[in-house]
Amino acid sequence: MARRRYPPITTGSDGLYHAWVVVGTKPNGRPDQRHVKRKTATEVEDRVDELLEQKRAGAVPRAGRGPTVQSWLLDTYLATIAPGTIDPTTVQGYRSKVVNHVLPVIGALRMDRVVADNIDAVYAAMRRKGLADATVLQVHRILARAWKIAARRRVVPRNVLVDVDPPTAKRKEMTPLTEDDARAVLAAAERRRNSARWSVALALGTRQGEALGLRWPYLLMECDECGATVKLTDWWSAGRRRCRGCDSADVGAVARVWWQLHRRSHEHGCAERAPWPCGRKRGGNCTARRLPLRSGEIHVGGGLILKEPKGKGKRTIPIPPELVAALHAHSEVQGLERMMAESAYAAHGFVFADPLGEPIDPARDWRDWKAVLALAGVRDARVHDGRHTAATLLLAQGVDMRVVQELLGHSTIKVTEGYTHVASKLAREATQRMGRRLFHPPGTP
Repeated sequence: MARRRYPPITTGSDGLYHAWVVVGTKPNGRPDQRHVKRKTATEVEDRVDELLEQKRAGAVPRAGRGPTVQSWLLDTYLATIAPGTIDPTTVQGYRSKVVNHVLPVIGALRMDRVVADNIDAVYAAMRRKGLADATVLQVHRILARAWKIAARRRVVPRNVLVDVDPPTAKRKEMTPLTEDDARAVLAAAERRRNSARWSVALALGTRQGEALGLRWPYLLMECDECGATVKLTDWWSAGRRRCRGCDSADVGAVARVWWQLHRRSHEHGCAERAPWPCGRKRGGNCTARRLPLRSGEIHVGGGLILKEPKGKGKRTIPIPPELVAALHAHSEVQGLERMMAESAYAAHGFVFADPLGEPIDPARDWRDWKAVLALAGVRDARVHDGRHTAATLLLAQGVDMRVVQELLGHSTIKVTEGYTHVASKLAREATQRMGRRLFHPPGTP
């Protein structure tokens, strides 16, 4: 007897047309049969064809009523899936963008009924608010990831975001400090506490969190001959200038950028999502507040944590001899502060700390940077512009791009290539100054 491949369509006592389609097998081993009920036989045939096509593609949605966009994004993706691979602070930022920009437009729609036009409507609403193209692109990436996982888990039959063109965002122009500005900043910083903080930023190109997360045990003297290492503080106290193991003079200082200091917001501990039983809006004011920590992270007080840099950020950077001298002077000042504070001094071991050894909050570090810029008479700039400055100066001096990528911990060479046009301009100005000095006798115009 021939096997019936297309399910029969029957008329029920309710006056509607019915069909039953087997689309797979349930976890308990029983057939996964879907009931199709429509007003006309044509509508039933269309739905049956859709289910059979999904069955052939292995993309049949789960049985039952699909979740809404709000339910999937807030209760599932951002609550249970994303925290497994994404930093909690980043998840909080995702949640804010979803609540403010996505849910007001499509939050009530069912996931399996969202089409490309609905996603376009979200982006159009954001642009009407005057939001930056980069923000729209961030929302697109959040939704693309959420829908990709939903399709993989058969919450939706397919990823509708593949039908949506990603918004375009212009790359933000980098504005590093000039070499003269960098010198002025270092000169102004000498009159302030923790002056070596800005020497590290401009010489090593560290990120703010990496510089604030530096600890003395991660500053080492390394022998190029035998590879032996000794803590920089022990090297100074011993007064040696050669390797203790092989007596080689090829010894240089290195910084292991293995941690970064980061501020993380507390979350509500009274419930998973609003409305909050504690009656407080901010998680930091919740009576049962909690600080989310991932594996390997270290809580150092308040909302400050130490975590490993992402991607290729974990690296070892050579320290110039001039910076070693600045760090030595800084350590002596810190030693006096430790003696004055006695038992009140915290034993965290931070290179840059407050007078009691506690880590420096990134917000306070930002204020210190602004004060140094004002004192130096240099234009206003972000803390991160110090990193841009280090990158462009290295490239302008002819340092190989791959080396710069390794020193700064860029994830890809394309990030480093973004500095080349600025570095080329600096290099051209430098060669022009050199030409004037070499080929124009003193006193000539």
